[in-house]
Amino acid sequence: MIVAIDGPAASGKGTLARRLARHFGYAYLDTGSLYRAVGFAVMQNGGDPADPDTAEAAARALDPGILNDERLRTDAVAQAASKVAAIPAVRAALLEFQRAFAKRPPDGARGAVLDGRDIGTVVCADADRKMFVTASVDVRAKRRFKELREKGHEVIESAVLQDMKDRDARDAGRTVAPLAPAEDALVLDTSDLDAEQVFTLAVKYVTEGRLG
Repeated sequence: MIVAIDGPAASGKGTLARRLARHFGYAYLDTGSLYRAVGFAVMQNGGDPADPDTAEAAARALDPGILNDERLRTDAVAQAASKVAAIPAVRAALLEFQRAFAKRPPDGARGAVLDGRDIGTVVCADADRKMFVTASVDVRAKRRFKELREKGHEVIESAVLQDMKDRDARDAGRTVAPLAPAEDALVLDTSDLDAEQVFTLAVKYVTEGRLG
């Protein structure tokens, strides 16, 4: 079983994906962490995340062991990730890793849950279940602002909102694998739903293949 979950930043897709993986005993991959790791590597070397050659080299030299590093969770790294993700060569370099994880989940898991921007449309277009988790940009910006402040980051809410809008535009407007729901994906708008309500809907969909 392959479950693909896509959506914009701070929509709640990551929280949902991790919880579904635990619930069903599936392996979990936050594919955004791959792009964060590439962006982080470029930044660490003083490079420009928007430079295709620099970003591709970082993608091909990626160490999977860094994927859970807390240093990847800053807003600066998120912005760098969005820039490297718009580079076709970077996406091509990471595509095989993601597909191999989905087809052959580690540790003998019976299935895999992957979340990102193009899982249901490109990476795992043949996934058994596809979801697109979204929310209004204002709601998502408030969530990200709260998350960053709780982690001790000094941030301004208006700046977080603008960064969110810029990232949305970049993700949706890129020429390769733009952010968009797959035609056969279940769209979940979480603007007015709490995590428990979203989880209940998602479990029903994964289990039965429908909500009705």
